[in-house]
Amino acid sequence: MTGIAWAAEAAAPAAGAGGMAFIGQFLPLILIFFVFYFLLIRPQQKKAKEHQNYLANLKRGDKVITGGGIYGQITGLTDNTVTLEIADNVRIKVSRAAIAGSATEPEKAASKPAGG
Repeated sequence: MTGIAWAAEAAAPAAGAGGMAFIGQFLPLILIFFVFYFLLIRPQQKKAKEHQNYLANLKRGDKVITGGGIYGQITGLTDNTVTLEIADNVRIKVSRAAIAGSATEPEKAASKPAGG
């Protein structure tokens, strides 16, 4: 009987250390999650929020590019659609969500001096 008591006493501290070992096994997984969150998920959410703000602040006369690569100038806006003039007297209607960004931004980036 005393053999069982000695075995139980020896196993008790190991069980407490087992909990720490369990946490230690998941620590790398937790660290990987935080790295992915701060390097991938959070910046993507920030970029999406900025794009939503850009779409909400569109106005007539803005030069934009669609997701399909069509450049045009906004001539009309509704809640869900944008009317673009892509050539003289050629207008198309596209969804607001189809607007990828400003058509003037790449020109600004190209006109900046190198190294400055």
